[in-house]
Amino acid sequence: MILRQFTCRAVVNACTQARIRRLAGSREMAKPSSDLAAFRDFFAKAENIAILTGAGVSAESGVPTFRGAGGFWRKWQAQDLATPEAFSRNPSRVWEFYHYRREVMLTKDPNAAHKAIAECEERLGKQGRKVTVITQNIDELHRRAGSKNILEIHGSLFKTRCLSCGHEEANHKSPICPALKDKGAPDPNMHDAQIPVEQLPRCERAGCGGLLRPAVVWFGESLDADVLSRSHEVLDGCDLCLVVGTSSVVYPAAMFAPQVAARGVPVAEFNMENTPATTHFKFHFHGPCGTTLPAALARHKSEPN
Repeated sequence: MILRQFTCRAVVNACTQARIRRLAGSREMAKPSSDLAAFRDFFAKAENIAILTGAGVSAESGVPTFRGAGGFWRKWQAQDLATPEAFSRNPSRVWEFYHYRREVMLTKDPNAAHKAIAECEERLGKQGRKVTVITQNIDELHRRAGSKNILEIHGSLFKTRCLSCGHEEANHKSPICPALKDKGAPDPNMHDAQIPVEQLPRCERAGCGGLLRPAVVWFGESLDADVLSRSHEVLDGCDLCLVVGTSSVVYPAAMFAPQVAARGVPVAEFNMENTPATTHFKFHFHGPCGTTLPAALARHKSEPN
């Protein structure tokens, strides 16, 4: 059973990694395999596949990750802006950051990895098999690629939530409000626009007009209980798990795959580098997800034509 103790989004530190290992009771493997044929044997027999995805799968579409060296918007990293406290202190700055990200995403397209996942879901669905994507990404590229069974555990860039009435809805306006037009450039020399709060995105429900915020899960906030519960159900029932383009340093998502591995389910990691969780897994495939994943999820010879 996947542990439910961790419900808030946060970056995993060394102490937390050790705690997760103790709670999971998992045995680290010496070295995961990169044998694609062996993975394909498991893939051919799997009836319930869970695919966990992170920023790496979208990086190949040219989506900024705001992680690691050089991962800044102006002089801030995402952890500096993606918090309730940052929004409370300076909603104009935070909205500039998210407006920039929304506008960037409108210029990006799903890549080969997104498409391979969507095609696999559709193909296996016709065989009575199930593929579910559990993504940390907020860019909606899985949806645009054609995936249907998606759990967005960190929300979506293209949804808003009213701080007054709590109403949440899809919002694909560009710009999201007139005051943000041409704002949000990431240049570190750019000054904040300092948009008055009354000119920031507002709720359009009758009689409300409250300030809107991005409907994403910020650091320190709890994940949506329903989405988290459904994710647990998928992970508890899967017989194959793929971890694609995730750094395994943001929990609770960081503990999902190690706990699946701890109950004996094969887990395959597809990433450009090893992660803190790599040694928990049966397989690791190094390289761009858009190159490694299509071959891994292609039609198996045992599948009906």
